[in-house]
Amino acid sequence: MAFEKQQKNWPARQLDRFRARLAHADALPQLAILGCISGLLTGLIAIAFRLSFELPLTLLLPSGSESFEALSPWTRFLLPVLGALIIGLFVYRFKPEQRVVGVGHILDRMQHHQAQLPAANGILQFIGSALALLTGHSVGREGPAVHLGATSSSLLGQQLQLPNNSLRTLTACGVAAAIAASFNTPLAGVIFAMEVVLMEYTIAGFIPVILAAVSGGVLSRIVFGAQPAFAIPIIDMATLWELPYLLLCGLAIGLASSIMLVLYRFSSRFTRYPVILRFLCVGLLCGSIATVLPQIQGVGYDTLEQALTGELALSLLLAIAAAKILVSTISIGLGLPGGIIGPNFVIGACLGGALGILGGMLHPGQTGSTGFYAILGMGAMMGAVLNAPLAALIAVLELTYNPNILLPSMLIIVIATITCRMFTGLPGIFSIDRDMRGYDSPLFQLLSRSGVTSLMHRNFIHHSRYLPASNARILLAEKPDWIVIEDVGEPKFILKPADLARHLETLANDETETTDIDLREIPGERWRLFPVHGRATLQEALLTMRQNNGQAVYISQPAAPLMSEVAGIITRQDIDNFYQ
Repeated sequence: MAFEKQQKNWPARQLDRFRARLAHADALPQLAILGCISGLLTGLIAIAFRLSFELPLTLLLPSGSESFEALSPWTRFLLPVLGALIIGLFVYRFKPEQRVVGVGHILDRMQHHQAQLPAANGILQFIGSALALLTGHSVGREGPAVHLGATSSSLLGQQLQLPNNSLRTLTACGVAAAIAASFNTPLAGVIFAMEVVLMEYTIAGFIPVILAAVSGGVLSRIVFGAQPAFAIPIIDMATLWELPYLLLCGLAIGLASSIMLVLYRFSSRFTRYPVILRFLCVGLLCGSIATVLPQIQGVGYDTLEQALTGELALSLLLAIAAAKILVSTISIGLGLPGGIIGPNFVIGACLGGALGILGGMLHPGQTGSTGFYAILGMGAMMGAVLNAPLAALIAVLELTYNPNILLPSMLIIVIATITCRMFTGLPGIFSIDRDMRGYDSPLFQLLSRSGVTSLMHRNFIHHSRYLPASNARILLAEKPDWIVIEDVGEPKFILKPADLARHLETLANDETETTDIDLREIPGERWRLFPVHGRATLQEALLTMRQNNGQAVYISQPAAPLMSEVAGIITRQDIDNFYQ
C-alpha cells in the first residue's frame, strides 16, 4: 500500500521539482520544454483566430476574404456601423478592467502583475477582434494574435502554478510564436518578443522563445502553407546615390509615425466615455471613409501587395495612407478590439510606394522600384511606431530573403525611429500612457528572472515570543541562521542567534534555570517579516520590502495545525548580495 501511495504521488513530486528548478534564472532545460509547449498552444490559437474571420469572409465576400471593394458603397458604410454596435454591446458586458486588450495590456501585466494575464481579456480580444475584422473595420490581426498567444502561455503557467519568473518567459514565448504564425517570420517574432516585451537579451530568454517561434511557425505552415505573408517582388537599390533620398524618406515616415502616435494619445483620452458611444463613432468614421476608399477595410494585405507591385497610383497611395492613419489609430485609441501592427504595415507600404514614385519623378532611372520603397516604408513605419527598430529590420529581411536590402533598411528605419522620438518624445505606441518606469532597468530585469525559492534561507527555527532560558542553549545548538518569532495572530519577526547568545551571557547561572526570555524585547536587531507567495520573483520580494519599509520577507506556505506558514526567509542583504 505504501508503495502504491508513493507511485501515485510521483507525478506531483516531479512537478514540485520542476517548479523549484524554474525558480532559478538558469533553468534552461525546463524553460525549453515550456517554450515548445507554449509555441504549439499559441500556434493552435492563432490558427483558430485567423480562421474565425477568414473562412466567413471567403464565403460572404464576392472575390475572397479581403474584397470589400466589391461591395456597394451603402454596404461598406453599414457593415462597420452595425459591427461597432454589436461589438459595443458585447464589450459592455465585461468589467472596465477586462476591456483592456493588445500588446500594451501585455506590457502592463508584465510590469505590474508579474505576467499574470487574465482569461477574460483574452476572450474579449478573440471574439471582439474577429467581429471587427468580419465587419470591415480598419484593424489588424497580428496584435490580437499576440495578445492571445501571451494569454494562453501565461494561463498555462498559472494552471501549473509555476513561479512568476518563468511566467515572464512563457509570455514572451507566446508573443514570438504568434508573430511567427502570423507573418511566417519566426526570427522577427523572437526579436519582437525580446525587444518589446522582455526588453532584454539573455540566453535563458532566447532559447525558449526561439523554440516557441519555431513551434508556432511550423503549425502555421502546416495549415496555411510555407509562402510568406506577402508576395514580395525582386527588389534592390539602384545606386548608392539613393542614400541621401532614403534619408529624406526616413524623415518623412518618421513625421507620419509622429502623427500616428500623437493621434493615438489624443484619442485614448476619450476611453472614459461609454463604450457603445465610442465604438459607434469608430463605425461611422470607418464606414464614411470606406464609401470612398474601400481599401482601408479589413486586414488590408491585398492593398499592401498592390503597393509592393506598383499597381496603385501616387494619389491613391497617399489617400490610403492618410485614411488608414486616421481610422486605424482612432479605432485602436478608442478601445476597439484589434491590432495596429497590420495597419502599420499597410500605411508604411503606401507611404514608401508614394515616396518611390516621387523619387522616380525627380530622378528618372536613378531610383529603385516602387516595391523597393514600399518594403522599406513597411520596416521604417514599424520601427518608428512600435519603437522596435531591430524587429522591423529582421522582419524586412525575412520577408524579402534579400540581403541587399539590409543597408538601406538600416538607414531608413533608424532615421524614422529617431525622427519620431525627437518630435513626440514617446517611447512607442504600446507604452503610451502606461507606467513603465524601471521596467527596462538592469535591476528589474535581473530580479525578475529568479524566483524567491531559489534564494530563500531554510536553516531557521521557530519559537513563540517567550523562550525559557533553560531551552535557549538547546535551540542555539542547532546553529540556525535565524530565529523566527511567531505567535498566533501576531506579526512575525526574525532575530539573529548571536543576539540571543549575547543575552544569555548577561544572565546569572541561577537565572538561566528560572527565567523566560522575551525574544521581542532583548537587545538585538529584529526585523519584521512580511509575506510573499512561493511563486513570487525576487523583484516582488524587494518591492514588498520597499512598500513596508522593511528588511525581510518570508515565503508563505499553506499552514496546518502545529506547522508554521514560514517556508523560507529572504533579507534585503540577500537581494543586495545577489545582484551586486
